[in-house]
Formats: sequence, structure tokens, C-alpha cells
Amino acid sequence: QVQLMESGGGLVQPGGPLRLPCAASGSLFSVNVMAWYRQAPGKQRELVAAISTNGYTNYTDTVKGEFTISRGNGKNTVYLQMNSLRPEDTAVYCCNMVVVGGSVYWGQGTQVTVSS
Repeated sequence: QVQLMESGGGLVQPGGPLRLPCAASGSLFSVNVMAWYRQAPGKQRELVAAISTNGYTNYTDTVKGEFTISRGNGKNTVYLQMNSLRPEDTAVYCCNMVVVGGSVYWGQGTQVTVSS
């Protein structure tokens, strides 16, 4: 069983940075991709960024150049560094893991609010 735990959310002023860690526990030997999704009020959930086991990254167009996804040394932690945050980045951010075989796991999410 895999569990994902996000942290680091909160209130940040426009233009400010925030770093979201996601720690995974359980059977991690078959991790394929780890990712961050977000869902804003009244909107569909969208992929923000993803990183594969070989380090390949993918970002949604609206965050390219400002957000960076990375994995910890032990491969069981993924980070989302968010810079130059805008009010439209306000959302619940959820960590996601896909393992070999196709099983998908989700964290419960952490709220990010960008407001002055």
C-alpha cells in the first residue's frame, strides 16, 4: 500500500514563492511517474507537472519557467517549487504517483492561496 502526504501549502502574496513537498511511503520500488495536479474552485483538475524515474519532466504551459518539479535523493519524495505565484495559481494541489502496472495513488491535497 502506498500513501502520499503533501505539505507546504498556505497563503502567499502574488509574486512570492512556495515549495510543496510530497512524501511517499509504502511499496515504492515500482514507482513510474510522480506528479502534481491542482484543482481550482469551479474548475477541472489539471496536471501541473510530472517527473519520471529517469528524470524526464513535463509541465503545463501556464507554469513553464516558473514551477520546477524535482525528486528527492531517496526517490520517495517529490517537490514542486513554485515561483512568481499569481492569484490564478490558487488551488488545491495534490500529489500523484503511478506505479509500474498502472496503479495510481493520490494524496489528500494541500491548499495554496495566492492573495494580497
